[in-house]
Amino acid sequence: MTETFASLLTPFAARNLTLPNRVVMAPMTRMFSPAGVPGDDVAEYYRKRAAGGVGLIITEGAYIPDPAVGPGRRIPHLYGDDAAAGWAKVVDQVHAEGGKIAPQLWHLGAVRGDNPKYRPEVESVSPSGLALDGSPLGRALTTTDVDALVEAYASAAKFAVEVGFDGLELHGAHGYLLDQFLWRNTNRRTDEYGEPTAFPTAVVRAVRDAVGPDFAIIYRFSQWKSDQYAARIADTPGELGEIVTALTDAGVDILHASTRRFGDVAFPDADEHLTLAGWTRKLASVPTITVGSVGLDQVFTSSQGVGSTSAAAAGIDALLTGFDADQFDLVAIGRALLSDPDWVRKHAEGRADEIVAYDPTFRDRLI
Repeated sequence: MTETFASLLTPFAARNLTLPNRVVMAPMTRMFSPAGVPGDDVAEYYRKRAAGGVGLIITEGAYIPDPAVGPGRRIPHLYGDDAAAGWAKVVDQVHAEGGKIAPQLWHLGAVRGDNPKYRPEVESVSPSGLALDGSPLGRALTTTDVDALVEAYASAAKFAVEVGFDGLELHGAHGYLLDQFLWRNTNRRTDEYGEPTAFPTAVVRAVRDAVGPDFAIIYRFSQWKSDQYAARIADTPGELGEIVTALTDAGVDILHASTRRFGDVAFPDADEHLTLAGWTRKLASVPTITVGSVGLDQVFTSSQGVGSTSAAAAGIDALLTGFDADQFDLVAIGRALLSDPDWVRKHAEGRADEIVAYDPTFRDRLI
């Protein structure tokens, strides 16, 4: 183990969330939970990553209780007794290996689409009844609808506490519902929720009320959207500052800055070195998570971060340089952990040359 990698193995704490190291498993959709209930195989999948040395596991996106939440019938739920029992086994397995785990609260909004095989009696919903490309899709949420969704997020958050999770993450990235409110292309409302941060901050405040003062809340955001990689919610550091400050003032403890390549410079005209995580840390003054093709020689090609092409293991010198420069506090690893659950342990033990290369077929099986 290099002395620099050892710095990623130092403890971290935010509210009640205490981690043995700075390495996070990134949320990656797998669809292995029939009827929304994670089984023993899912528990074993997450256990292996905790056993391999991951400090914090952020689960795949899990549905909050709303009829239009998303199309997948094998996506885990954050509601219902059966799902609670399944998640409790997952949590117990991760804790037994010394790891911590947080669910990701997910609502797809317009990204749910309008495929008639997915509950055709339920329309997709979004801030203004628009798909990410600006075309009409589903229906615009009423103010009453939006208020109900705030409560749905709070209900899922309370569920997470009761199951025994160590924190939670709100999925506000990649063009999903929370992000659709932040993006002017999809939020053209004229009521109070036309203000980009109004709905996300209302959700954060409701979640904070539901989980109490000591439970850690992570918020994942991005500039890019599904299949729209040039999209931006902030064109300047000042605009980004307004967003992240609003989120932290509402109760967010950690900001997860999702990028396709962790080292990309966010605003080159303002600074030639700072990444999105680096700017976020500077502007919001809270810990940040960096993510994006860490440890791989190919950038991902899917909004879910799993990718459709193979990728060889790559060095992490640039990542360690960014950590030493205080650009981020934690690093989320995605595909590299799909291919090799022992990624952290192998780096820690000086066996990086033994890391298994990523193969896209890993997404179709639990290992």
